[in-house]
Amino acid sequence: MTLAAATDLAAATNEHLANVSNTLIYSSMAVYTLAFLAYIAEWTFGSRSKIGRTAAALTGAQKAAPAVTVKKAGGTTVLERPEVVVRSASGARDVPDGPGAHGGDEQGDLYGRIAVSLTVLAFLVELSGVIARAASVGRAPWGNMYEFNITFSTVAVGVYLTLLALRKNVRWLGLFLVTTVLLDLGIAVTVLYTASDQLVPALHSYWLYIHVSTAIICGAVFYVGAVGTMLYLFKDSYENKLATGGRPGAFATSVMERLPASASLDKFSYRVNAAVFPLWTFTIIAGAIWAESAWGRYWGWDPKETWAFITWVAYAGYLHARATAGWKGRKAAYLALIAFGCWLFNYYGVNIFVAGKHSYAGV
Repeated sequence: MTLAAATDLAAATNEHLANVSNTLIYSSMAVYTLAFLAYIAEWTFGSRSKIGRTAAALTGAQKAAPAVTVKKAGGTTVLERPEVVVRSASGARDVPDGPGAHGGDEQGDLYGRIAVSLTVLAFLVELSGVIARAASVGRAPWGNMYEFNITFSTVAVGVYLTLLALRKNVRWLGLFLVTTVLLDLGIAVTVLYTASDQLVPALHSYWLYIHVSTAIICGAVFYVGAVGTMLYLFKDSYENKLATGGRPGAFATSVMERLPASASLDKFSYRVNAAVFPLWTFTIIAGAIWAESAWGRYWGWDPKETWAFITWVAYAGYLHARATAGWKGRKAAYLALIAFGCWLFNYYGVNIFVAGKHSYAGV
């Protein structure tokens, strides 16, 4: 076989692998859609469960007369409407965790388990698509934003499934995760799609595998923490409303009663962010070492470097505030969302709108 023929064969093989990758990514989106529908069914049937009916009855009781008549010693006694206590005497939350999206309903639980099974299948299909993309270019599939996006969503789902495998009570996260994964992949295959190509010279280094892989892992874990933080804010508002005699709507009550308590969501988000923060620190250090190898300097205040450092400062401030008594709860949660917003801008905003040495968007 001549050199030209071998080159043509290799090019044809790479193109075939790229097409296989695209097909697998689209297939994973189809399966994620089925998982999304199954999660919706879990929440829907959960709202019709005993938990959902009890929550609706509680809401209705709050809207009714403020007194309760009970039989006592052959007669009747009028009692004041009992308060729903959600804070202990020490000021900490004293609310049990909800049962989950299924709300204790057997059919809802069945749909939830089907949703998880479909999520596993979609994850495996998407992972195969990422591997095929890597094989089509003979390198790590992180050379542009399209490749970063499909890998990021794969890792995010992997984090969720790992928590489930560790028997953590996080199935309530499934609907929110799959929804954003579908949005992420939709953006990837439409706006960010880039044909398979070789890396720019600066990326030809083993540090690509070290620096970018840890950045993807950190982003995926930060995302999971951000979802937990947002749900904490909703649940905390719900509990505060009950504590002050408010009357949440039937829909809000049905959803909020099935989520973990705000204290649990707060603890979950904090632990997730705290666990991955050292890895984010290593990511920045690894990037600096790579920059010295590629450009002859460790730090040059390039836009990507600057926003990576801003993100680090934001998360460091959040963790410090969270460990300080005066900044626990909602204030610290707002800092966590600001920090994740910095990470998102560092990825999307800097790559697309800001020119610099890290302009590898490919769009």
